[in-house]
Amino acid sequence: MAQLVALYKNPSDPKAFDEYYASTHAPLAKTLPGLRRYEISTGAVVAASGDSPYHLVALLQFDSLEAIQTALGSPEGQKTANDLSNFAQAGVELLMFDSKEA
Repeated sequence: MAQLVALYKNPSDPKAFDEYYASTHAPLAKTLPGLRRYEISTGAVVAASGDSPYHLVALLQFDSLEAIQTALGSPEGQKTANDLSNFAQAGVELLMFDSKEA
């Protein structure tokens, strides 16, 4: 399996962010080809060291890192990526990696 982790930084207007994410961005992300599972954090994102710079974490699961790259390069992936500028002005970090059960 492989994971794409999206770390959304704290927005200036959390309510507007949450509304847009739920009504527009999440439905777009769910169209990514090869997507196996899609989870998001609920409530506060807490850091072990104290204050977290993140508002929301999205975890997307695919069969492989290659499948993630293919999804992001697809028309659906481009549409989803282009949508980030509509609501994630504070920034988002995307991490991608192969994974296995330990």
